[in-house]
Amino acid sequence: MAELGEFSGAHRDLMDGRMGLPRVGAVVEGATPSLPYLVVDAADREIDCVSRYLRDLQLGDASPLTGRSYGHDLLRWFRLLWAVDVGWEQATEAEVATLVGWLRSAPNPQRRRRREGGYPPGSVNPKTGKPVLAAGYAPTTIAHNLSVIHGFYAFHRHFGLGPVVNPVPDSKSRRRALAHTSPIELPRPHRRARLRPKIQPRQPRAIPDQQWDELFARMRCARDRALLACYVSSGARASELLRVGLADVDWTTGRLWVISKGTRLREAIPVSPEALAYLAVYLDEAGLPAGSGPVWRTRRGTPRPLTYWAARRILQRTAEQLGSNWTLHDLRHTAATRMARDPSLTLVEVQTILRHAHLTTTALYTAVGLEDLLDKLAVHYQRPAEPARWAAQYHADDVAAVFGDR
Repeated sequence: MAELGEFSGAHRDLMDGRMGLPRVGAVVEGATPSLPYLVVDAADREIDCVSRYLRDLQLGDASPLTGRSYGHDLLRWFRLLWAVDVGWEQATEAEVATLVGWLRSAPNPQRRRRREGGYPPGSVNPKTGKPVLAAGYAPTTIAHNLSVIHGFYAFHRHFGLGPVVNPVPDSKSRRRALAHTSPIELPRPHRRARLRPKIQPRQPRAIPDQQWDELFARMRCARDRALLACYVSSGARASELLRVGLADVDWTTGRLWVISKGTRLREAIPVSPEALAYLAVYLDEAGLPAGSGPVWRTRRGTPRPLTYWAARRILQRTAEQLGSNWTLHDLRHTAATRMARDPSLTLVEVQTILRHAHLTTTALYTAVGLEDLLDKLAVHYQRPAEPARWAAQYHADDVAAVFGDR
C-alpha cells in the first residue's frame, strides 16, 4: 500500500471527506435477459468492462437484483476513479484506501430522509431500544463494496485483463481458516484483511407484544391489517409476501406459496387463521386482483401492485406516529422469535418454517434480550440482599480470619 504522503491532493481530499464524488453515470435497465442492469458513464455510454462482469453474474444464476446492487457499487468505484483520473486497469490499493476513507467520512444521502424532530443519527430510540442509523455509510456497506470490487478484478484477472495484483487487499489467514473446515468444528479465528471494517454481529429485534398491539391497532385499513398479520404469522420476507397472488393462497390448509429469496423456488409457508380472516376482509372490500396479479395493491387511483417501498412506508408512517423505528424486516424477526420460544416447536421445525440454510441462524432467535428481563430485574432489585451463610463445620473465628468481619 502506498504511504499516506504518496497520495495526490484529490486522493487526500476524498479520503478526508472534503471533496465529494462526481454525480455522473447511472445504473440503468438493460435490454436483454443476460444483462438486466448495466452501468453507463457521464455520456450515457455503456461501461463495457462492468457489463462483462455483470453478465457473468447472470450466467452464474445470480438474481437480477444482485446485478443491480453490484452495479451501484461499481458505479461508486468508477466515480472515484474518474475523480482522481485513474483508469480501472491502473487502479492500486491507494485508490481502494481512498474509497474506504471517503465512505467512512462522507454523509450518506439516504440518511437525510427523516422527519423533523426525530432522533439524531447514531442515537438509540428509547422506546424500541433500536439504534437510529448513523449519518454516514454503514460498515456492512463498505465491506460489500470492497467485496464487489475484489470480485470485479478477480473476474478480469482470470482473462488476463486489469492489474496483475488485485487492488483490494485479501486476508490469507481468512482463506486458511475457511478452507477444509468441518461443519461440526467451531470456526477458527482469523484476522480481517487490510481496509476491511469491523462488522458487529447483527442481533434480531422482535417487537414486544404490547408495542405490537399498539402498532397493529393504528393500521388504518383492512389491507394494512391483513398485510401485517400475514407478515408476523408467516415469517415471510418483505419481498416474498408482496408477490403472493390469489392462486398462491391455500385457504383450506392455511398456507401461502411464495418464491423464496435465496433459492427462488416456489415454497409453502404457514399463515395463521386470523391472518387469513383479515385477508378475506381485505379482498371483500378491495375486490379480487385481475388475472394472476398480486393480492396486495395500492388503494388510490388505478390499482397497482404494492411495491416494497410503499409497504415500508405504511409501517414507517405508523411507527413515526408512535415514536418507534420498527421496520418490515422486524416483523420477520418477531415471528421467528415467537416461534423459537414456543416450547411446542423444535428449533429444526422453526428452521424449516423460516427456510434458513443453517441452524445457527435460527438459534439467534433463542437469545434473551434485556427487554425480556426487565420484569425479573425489577423483582431482583427490590429483593433485600441476603447475608452470607457459612456451613456449620466452619468455625466463626476461622471465617473472620479469612474473609474478615462481615
